[in-house]
Parts: sequence; structure tokens; C-alpha cells
Amino acid sequence: MLSVAEPAPSDTAAWLARLNDAQREAVEYGAGNLTQPPGALLVIAGAGSGKTNTLAHRVAYLVVNGVDPRRILLLTFSRRAALEMTRRVTRIATQALGARAPVAQGLSWSGTFHGIGARLLREYADLIGLAPTFTINDREDSADLMNLVRHELGLSAKERRFPSKGTCFAIYSRVVNTGAALADVLASAFPWCREWEADLRMLFANYVEAKQKQSVLDYDDLLLYWSLMAGQPAIADDLAGRFDHVLVDEYQDTNRLQASILLALKPDGRGLTVVGDDAQSIYSFRGATVRNILDFPGHFNPPARQVTLERNYRSTQPILAASNAVIELASERFTKNLWTDKASAQRPRLVSVAGEPEQARYVVEQVLEAREAGMKLKAQAVLFRAAHHSAALEIELTRRNIPFVKFGGLKFLDSVHVKDLLAVLRFAENPRDRVAGFRVMQLLPGVGPATAARALDAVAAIGTGTGTGTGTSTASPDAAAGALAAFAPPPRALEDWRPFVALMSSLCNRSSPWPAEFELIRRWYEPHLERNHEDAAIRHADLLQMESIAGTYASRERFLTELTLDPPDATSGESGVPLLDEDYLILSTIHSAKGQEWRNVFVLNGVDGCIPSDLGTGSEEEIDEERRLLYVAMTRAKEDLHIVVPQRFYVHNQTHLGDRHVWASRTRFIPVHLLPLFDAYAWPRVPEPVAPSAAGLAAAAQAKLEIAAKLRKMWD
Repeated sequence: MLSVAEPAPSDTAAWLARLNDAQREAVEYGAGNLTQPPGALLVIAGAGSGKTNTLAHRVAYLVVNGVDPRRILLLTFSRRAALEMTRRVTRIATQALGARAPVAQGLSWSGTFHGIGARLLREYADLIGLAPTFTINDREDSADLMNLVRHELGLSAKERRFPSKGTCFAIYSRVVNTGAALADVLASAFPWCREWEADLRMLFANYVEAKQKQSVLDYDDLLLYWSLMAGQPAIADDLAGRFDHVLVDEYQDTNRLQASILLALKPDGRGLTVVGDDAQSIYSFRGATVRNILDFPGHFNPPARQVTLERNYRSTQPILAASNAVIELASERFTKNLWTDKASAQRPRLVSVAGEPEQARYVVEQVLEAREAGMKLKAQAVLFRAAHHSAALEIELTRRNIPFVKFGGLKFLDSVHVKDLLAVLRFAENPRDRVAGFRVMQLLPGVGPATAARALDAVAAIGTGTGTGTGTSTASPDAAAGALAAFAPPPRALEDWRPFVALMSSLCNRSSPWPAEFELIRRWYEPHLERNHEDAAIRHADLLQMESIAGTYASRERFLTELTLDPPDATSGESGVPLLDEDYLILSTIHSAKGQEWRNVFVLNGVDGCIPSDLGTGSEEEIDEERRLLYVAMTRAKEDLHIVVPQRFYVHNQTHLGDRHVWASRTRFIPVHLLPLFDAYAWPRVPEPVAPSAAGLAAAAQAKLEIAAKLRKMWD
């Protein structure tokens, strides 16, 4: 166990003094004997209330008071957040102890649910029937495997159109993550697929069997296997006993599977801390459920301790007053009232405009006006419910030569060229990964689906070993390379087949150390990149960037796992022109804006049909989530907030009606009785009439006489 010196009382007071009373209550919960963990703690952290700072101080407080950091599990929703949390904890603990604390090395179980799940599954693989060398399919590869199974079962040849691979995988993922029955998922989210329930059930069973045979897992498996593992008595005690404290960030974004994992780890709640805000639960389309945080206290006896963080450090009081009033109308929520000492005379603006063109012009004029007053474009953001809502604005910004970035660009793993290169690595790591092998072989001229399938069958036929507990055999990488060398490709593929076999032999035999083998793959792939893509130069830059990233990982397996779970943005996949301008405006969907803040925020299309979306008004739960979306958008603003209400807007793909203009009404989430909290007006504003002065009236009378005289003189 790492030894941690006891801090002097004065040191303790100093490093905790910056916290407000509620934050400190959460941080010091269970003080006195933290090595015997207290009951469950729920920290309800309002927007801008210092949630991350509070959680970091909580972890540091545990370490400073004798808890072994190696026995702390910290779960976040991005690898970047986990790294930032570790840095903060180290800095805080170092300040408290007066010397560098052994936290950065000791806090080794800090990461995303999926990342921690992957690590645990590799450690317990032999006990749960997995091969320790399993590879992880990303979403697209998982859908591709689903499609292969779909074809093999003949479902794509149905007389009536069977759901696409993407839809099939979305249904499968929703069932796994929500724990709902297939029939219920189809009825609530995919009603047009209900007639295929029996076929989908067969498809999913065969998809699971295909994954087991190929020793691959998808994202959902990382949670599903972890949950199933935690439910096995022989493993559960050992697994739960590894961690004295489990802390979870953004708990409102968890799904039922993630909640079940936490309850299995800490069934009595002792040592369990979750932090979140029910008012910011907006990801039900990913399987998240607000019920997890709303129901959390009642899972334990006695119920979990609740601490509410209400002091906001981001927004002005008028913005908070309007935001509080909007969310107060939700049907169910934890009671909190955000407040701040940042006074302002400027209320949020509720601006009516004629239509979407006027909305775009209003935003541009206000953005430029703020820029002239010294506010950078980067300090301003335009938020919208759906990506296509910004189309008119993007045209206006381009016409006015205003640079912008639209959040939601391509990820590395969504790019064809990057997926090609990663498929080579995945196939070398696990020769039974049929999706990866299928993709790689078809890069070669003269190799089509039939040839690739025969080659993969040859690889599968040389399985050796004792098996993994699933009834399947394991093909060693060396044997797989030999099978590829012995395979006879079509004559027109022979020239490219030999370099491919040489590459796979080198990778399978690990002739070159990591990450040098990445360079081997890139150099082999470059001719295929140039042959298949007109913009090869731009795509080549992505590969070089990924090669640089690869050098920061200790092994090929670690690189494949972590890059799949948390891919960085691709340089060639962004919207706008951020690389050409030092300053640019931010455009973002509300979902992508969560966790961000800007001085000046514009919310587009504050009308029924957009907020709430006309697709999200089927139930009270859906209406409440749409309300939370508006709340999240409003609480991104620090100083100025504009909610723009076009009187007419264009809608796409209306059932039976097609694309058309519709008349709009202000969002139902801002009813009449809330209007006094806003500065409501129509744009453009009509100038107020100015009363003329006495001198002005006299001058006007004189001018009138002179004009009359001149008119008469014209006819004299």
C-alpha cells in the first residue's frame, strides 16, 4: 500500500478553503474513518457549479486521508476527462501534503466505463470464456459484421425490404444498453420494424455467435460482459473487493447496464459516490436514462446522502433566473435553485424574427457587433436542436466571410482511409477477426468478396490450441500468416498479394517493434490510398498524425483498444475553416455543447416543432427531456443569451406533406407567465419616435414656407 503522510491541520484548511460550503460538505463526507467507506453519496451538481473541481477534491481528500489510490475506481465519460481529473487530483493532493503525492501513478483505475471494462475483461477473460487476445469492433465494424450475418441468413433477400444493417445494429444496441425487451424497444423506438421481430431475434443470436467464433467484442459487450461477470458469485466478490471507493462523473448520462454494474460493485452503497445533474440528462437516444439518478437514493438502506451544489460560477443572475424557471416546470426533478453573485441588468433576449433568413441576419449582426466591442468570435456560440437547423446561417456566414466551426465533424475511425489502416492492425492482432480481414484483402486490386471469403476460410481452417471455453479454436498469428502465404489468389492479384503476405508475416511474427510496425503498414498502404482517393494528400496527413499518436502507446493491443474507445478528431473532417483563421465562431448542436460555456450564446429556432422537436413529443418523459435540452442550451451562456423565434421556418420530410414552410409558435417551454424574465422584442426593432424641439418646429415651418415659395416661382 502506498504510504501517505498526514497533512498538518493548517495545510488541510488551506487547500479546502476555496470550496464553498456545499462543495466542502460533499468533499468531506464520511470524514473520520475513510478507510471504512461511508454509505452512498449523491452530489446533485447544477450547471456551472464546479462539479469537476468538487469531484477532484473528493478523490484527493480520500488519498490525503489514507485511502490507497490503487483501490479507487474513478469512472468518467471520456478518456480526456479521466486524464484531466487525475492531473487535478495530483495537484490538489500535492498542495495538501506539501510534497509530490504518489497519486498520478497510484490512481491507475481512472477511465471511461468502456475503457475500464476492457481492462477488467482481459484480466478475467479465462474465467468468463473469452480469449485474452480479443479485439474490439467499433460501431461501423460491428454493423458490418451484423450485415454479413444478415446476408448469410438470407434476410437481405426478403420480398419486403428488411431493416438496414445500421438499423439492425441500433436496435440490438438499444436492447443491450436499456435492458428492455426486444418487443418493447421495437414498439417505442422502431415501430416500422415490429413485423420483423422474429427475424431480428434470430439475427441477433447469430450475430452473438459470430462474435464468439471470431473472438471479437463490440462496444456494448464491454459493458454487458462486465455486468454479467459482476453477477457471478465466484467473480463478484473478488471484483468488488478490488475497490474501496467508486466515484462516477456525469451519472445522469449512464444507462441501465452501467447502473447495474455500479450496484453490483457496491450493493450496499458503501464507498459509492455519484455526481450528476438530472436537469442535464439529454442522451436517451444513446440509452441513457434519467431514472438512474432520480432513483439512486432509494437503492440503499439508509437512502444515499444528498448534497446539492447550487452556486453557479458561470452565468449572470438574470440568465439563471430564466433557466431556473424553465426547468422548474419539469414533471419530476431534484429541487435546486441556481444562484450567483454575478449581477447584470441584461435579461436573456427572446427575439422574434420573420423567418430563417432574418434569423441568420440577426445572429450575424449581433455576433459582429459583439466582436467590434472586443468579444472574440470564439467566445460566442450558436446552438441548435438539430444539425440542419443551421443551414441558412451557414450560408449567411459564408457570404459575409465569417469563419466558423461546426461541432460534430468526422472522427478518425469514421474515415475510410483510417479504418483501412486500423483493419490491418486488427487483423494482425486477431486473425479470426473476419470483418477486419475482409476489409483489408479487398484493398488489393483483383481481390473481391468471394476471393477474400475463401482466403479467410483458409485462415480459419488452421485453428490450433485448446480453445477459449467457447467451443472454438484459436488460430495463431504465425499459422495465419502461413495460410495466407499458401493461398492462391487470382492471377491479376498476384503482384499485390506478395507484399501483403510479407507485411502480414512481419506483423504476425512481430519482426519490427511497436510502433515501428505502424510505419510498415502506412508505407504498404500508401499506394492503395493514392489509387482509391483523389484527395490522397489530405488523407495522408491523417495517417501521419495517427502514426504520431501511435508512438504514445506502449503496445499494439493498447493502441487498438484505446483508440477504438476514444478516437481523436480527424484533421480533414472538420466543418468550417479553423486552420485558416485565428478566430472563428462556434456552431454546435445542443447535445455537443453540453459541458461547454461561452460569453455570448444564440439558440436558434426557439419554437414548437424544433424545441421541442416534433419527433420528441410522444410522452411526458420525452417532453421533459426536450425541456432539459433547452435548459442545457440556456445555461451555456455566461453574459448574453439570445433565444431566436422565427415566425416561419422550413421543415423537412414531413409525413405525407414533404418539405414545406410552416407558421411557428414560441416554444411551450417559455409560457406567457415567464416572459417578464426575458427582454422580448421583434427584430428589426422599430426606432422610437423622437419628440421635436421648439427650434426644430420653427425650422420646419420656415422650410415649408421656402419650399412653397419656390414651387410657385417655377410657374411665374
